[in-house]
Amino acid sequence: MKTPVVHLLCTLLITPLARPAEIAPLRGYSADSTRDEREWEAKFRAIPDPANVRAYMQRLSARPHHVGSPYDKDNAEWILSKFKEWGFDAKIETFDVLFPTPKERSLELLEPTHFTAKIEEPTVSVDPTSSQHTEQLPVYNAYSIDGDVTAPLVYVNYGIPDDYEQLDRLGISVKGAIVIARYGGSWRGIKPKVAAEHGAIGCLIYSDPHEDGYFAGETFPEGPYRPKDGAQRGSVMDMPVYPGDPLTPGVGATKDAKRLPLSEAVTLTKIPVMPISYGDAQPLLAALKGPVAPQAWRGALPITYHIGPGPAKVHLNLKFNFDIKPIYDVIVTIPGATYPDEWIIRGNHHDGWVNGAEDPISGASALMEEVRALSLLLKQGWKPKRTIIYCLWDGEEPGLLGSTEWAETHAEELAAKAAVYINSDSNGRGRLNAEGSHTLEKFINGVARDIEDPEAKISVWKRMQAFRIANPDATDRQEARNRADLRIGALGSGSDYTAFLDHIGIASLDLGFGGEDGGGIYHSAYDDFYWYTHFGDTNFVYGRALAQTAGTAVLRLAGAELLPFDFDNLTETIRRYIDEVERLARDKRDQIIERNKAIDEGVFAAIDDPRHKKIPPAKEPVPPFLNFAPLENGFVALQRAAELYDHALAHASENGGSALARANLRDANMRLVQVERSLTLKDGLPNRPWFKHQIYAPGFYTGYGVKTLPAVRESIEQKDWKLVDEQTVKVGKVLENAGEAIQGAAAELSRSAQ
Repeated sequence: MKTPVVHLLCTLLITPLARPAEIAPLRGYSADSTRDEREWEAKFRAIPDPANVRAYMQRLSARPHHVGSPYDKDNAEWILSKFKEWGFDAKIETFDVLFPTPKERSLELLEPTHFTAKIEEPTVSVDPTSSQHTEQLPVYNAYSIDGDVTAPLVYVNYGIPDDYEQLDRLGISVKGAIVIARYGGSWRGIKPKVAAEHGAIGCLIYSDPHEDGYFAGETFPEGPYRPKDGAQRGSVMDMPVYPGDPLTPGVGATKDAKRLPLSEAVTLTKIPVMPISYGDAQPLLAALKGPVAPQAWRGALPITYHIGPGPAKVHLNLKFNFDIKPIYDVIVTIPGATYPDEWIIRGNHHDGWVNGAEDPISGASALMEEVRALSLLLKQGWKPKRTIIYCLWDGEEPGLLGSTEWAETHAEELAAKAAVYINSDSNGRGRLNAEGSHTLEKFINGVARDIEDPEAKISVWKRMQAFRIANPDATDRQEARNRADLRIGALGSGSDYTAFLDHIGIASLDLGFGGEDGGGIYHSAYDDFYWYTHFGDTNFVYGRALAQTAGTAVLRLAGAELLPFDFDNLTETIRRYIDEVERLARDKRDQIIERNKAIDEGVFAAIDDPRHKKIPPAKEPVPPFLNFAPLENGFVALQRAAELYDHALAHASENGGSALARANLRDANMRLVQVERSLTLKDGLPNRPWFKHQIYAPGFYTGYGVKTLPAVRESIEQKDWKLVDEQTVKVGKVLENAGEAIQGAAAELSRSAQ
């Protein structure tokens, strides 16, 4: 029996991709320039070759290439040589960053029995590169502090704030304990951060087989999922405060940069933390007693999950070399013929934790094939109107080092010239995932309609739509059928777009295929060419699809007479965000009122205080009714400006866009570039000024996960009602500023088109 998705895909297979002649002029193009652009795009999409993508991966992932390793530098130099071979102006920009590596690691269970953790990944006989132990980084978490601690063990599920609220309800404290949390639920760096806030003195993070081991499917090498001794390396830098080099916040880590003393680097953890496999975790968890963990906390190990504390006691010892290491960003510049001071930037990182075939070489290889394809177009006479900059970043894995330091070094020039940043990272088999600035939502929907899915033989847009129509939520299904554009997700953090979007305010996209090549080798020694060619995008056709998708986006942005930003989808999305924060505030208020009422009625049990007296739980002050008028007023101004821009664009697009073809649109384009900047504030978010965007940011306690309208939303979540009022006024003004910027672009467009 066919699943709904398969049935829908089979139905859609009879619908061919629309031919260029049947499609209206591209947004920002005249009719004539649309025909030229589509011809160049068709030529471009015919060039990328899966065999080349495979060859790049085989070479780049042949040896471990983490920051500071010989092969990391060798890869950068090889990539540079290929770009120069293809005829490009290319260079390496070098930065010097803090990159700690372990010199001592040990973990022992001391009570009630003795067990010593292996903390290493064994060679797999069929996997040639898994034996490169002398070159591999060992299993560890970068930017953990040193520590030698012995304490009772407590299981904290995912180790996120909600889990500690559950522990409080159970009367369990982690003060003075070492916690063990499983991967998932949030970014790994949040787990030691929250544990330290609750008084823990150490943190272990393990990979439970429920998430990416045998519960999910066959384990490596028989299948793609994490084997018993596989472990997930990764950074635990407090990136929601600021990413990049911990010693040079806000400025590029050049050789002469002023650096903080290590003791003042606030993004290091406050307690020692180490990742372990589920093979090492099982004896520790099995030794715990105390309450049985709630059902939602139970993983897939063959044990009864207890919380503790006791009788398990563990000893964790970690010491690191806190060294300064060089990183190597490879940069290609293709000058623009008409608007050289408007930049379209495209990036992917090249460093890995070990061999890194999936993360990041699957994306880096696709990017290289894009660059090769553009070299052939240039030889055929193609010239981009805007300058295109291709970047292969180093140091992404430890904390977005290469992209952040480059962006901070060039911040002034980027603020003046950068129009769009397009990112990718890992890539695999399946459907396209697109996230980013909602000024680009309509644009990337248009690109997705023009790319053929290599397996389904329909547009990647249609495949995305089919997946969403199969969503269990009826509202989502209906929207996928009826809305002109598929929604794109908002960006938080976790990849190299962060400095461009969140710090400088550059409209950004993050693209990649996946969803049908499940695996459990993330950040392990088994993320290598053998794994990828057996379980990933095995024939590299989705590597070609990524090159086609991102490359088409680059061509279309670089060639448009008028930058193809759209403000209707932006406005609709911000309306949703405002409704969400207003509903959140109402819900918080209602919850406090209900809890206080329950206390009055004696529903909550009295608490034992230190004097052995029974005292009632404390009631919370009822928050005031919050004034969201500044947000609403800002939204009205934004909406009105979007309508004005639509009218100006419609007028300029009349008669086949003849006004677009003849006008000098330099001033209108520069105004459009500044719209995303207007959504930032110089002072940034409360308590983390590096993050300046007021619509999107990683959550303070989610790490990668986005918080939209973050200043307002997180103030409500933290029940800081005074701050809510302050931030509502500020964000309302930001929306007004964006409206003024859009209105200015509309005026320039109208003037130019006359």
